[in-house]
Amino acid sequence: MTANLAARRFSIAPMMDWTDRHCRSFHRLLTRRALLYTEMITTGAVLHGDRQRLLRFDSAEHPVALQLGGSDPRDLAQAARIAEDVGYDEVNLNVGCPSDRVQDGRFGACLMAEPQLVSDCVAAIKAAVRVPVTVKCRIGIDEQDPEIALDALTAAVKSAGVDALIVHARKAWLKGLSPRENRDIPPLDYDRVYRLKAAHPDLHISINGGVASIEAAQAHLHHVDGVMMGRAAYQEPWRLLAADPVLFGEDAAFTSAKQALEDYFPYVERELAAGTRLHAMTRHVLGLFHGVPGARAFRRHIAVNAVKPDAGIAVLRDALALVMDTSAPMPHTAAA
Repeated sequence: MTANLAARRFSIAPMMDWTDRHCRSFHRLLTRRALLYTEMITTGAVLHGDRQRLLRFDSAEHPVALQLGGSDPRDLAQAARIAEDVGYDEVNLNVGCPSDRVQDGRFGACLMAEPQLVSDCVAAIKAAVRVPVTVKCRIGIDEQDPEIALDALTAAVKSAGVDALIVHARKAWLKGLSPRENRDIPPLDYDRVYRLKAAHPDLHISINGGVASIEAAQAHLHHVDGVMMGRAAYQEPWRLLAADPVLFGEDAAFTSAKQALEDYFPYVERELAAGTRLHAMTRHVLGLFHGVPGARAFRRHIAVNAVKPDAGIAVLRDALALVMDTSAPMPHTAAA
């Protein structure tokens, strides 16, 4: 299975410490169609680490993409081959992460300053695998002019045969801002990404950054090919129930968030039997019941009980019982 153009219409962003396999399995219950991404995994970790732990995913997650961090074309090619062999549907190169650790490793957003190296990396990955190869970047870094920097990177990756470009519509300030601040302080410039798409009608371009609702995603799709949602998808996952009907014209996976969570129980039980701690799974569901009576009690019950060493599925069942039962869809027009 490969990540086709239809799946790229809407995707859930790779987010460190958040989009692990448990999160992705949960999100897949909320939307059948969205393209899911792993957390960024470095080439060093793939080549020399515990691949079974790092690259494991459930078959239900498809379509699912692996995001790689690195800047050595040979290492990236080798890691990409491993990803393809494991069964990932896409390989994505991170050219947007602004953390100090990433900069020290010469990958992430700092590669915006080296478009030829990014081109070499993409070309090496493309030569190594048959699945789509994509790049996620910023509009620029530090003192770069986004008009020049984004055009240069786009030309470089197009020449290498990149299948799609995902653009976080902010600069990354590598000097002076923390990774957290880089997600909020640099202003969003959606028009810059729209202009990029207009200049490259033949390249699949997705937009990312500050997408707070499915309706906002729908509006962006008048200008670009795809939309990637990040924090809103994780912190308020109920929003994802609207993705399939609004963005793909298909029935919602479930008529209520409560039904979706009940369908997560078998996965949780399987993982508990395999030795996974309950908290590793329940931490991803805390924002599911936005505005629903009992949501606060639900979160509190999980926060207090899921971390206990002997916590089992009963904790999640008891927490869900505190939420008002409703068969109505979650209100995807609620305020962000």
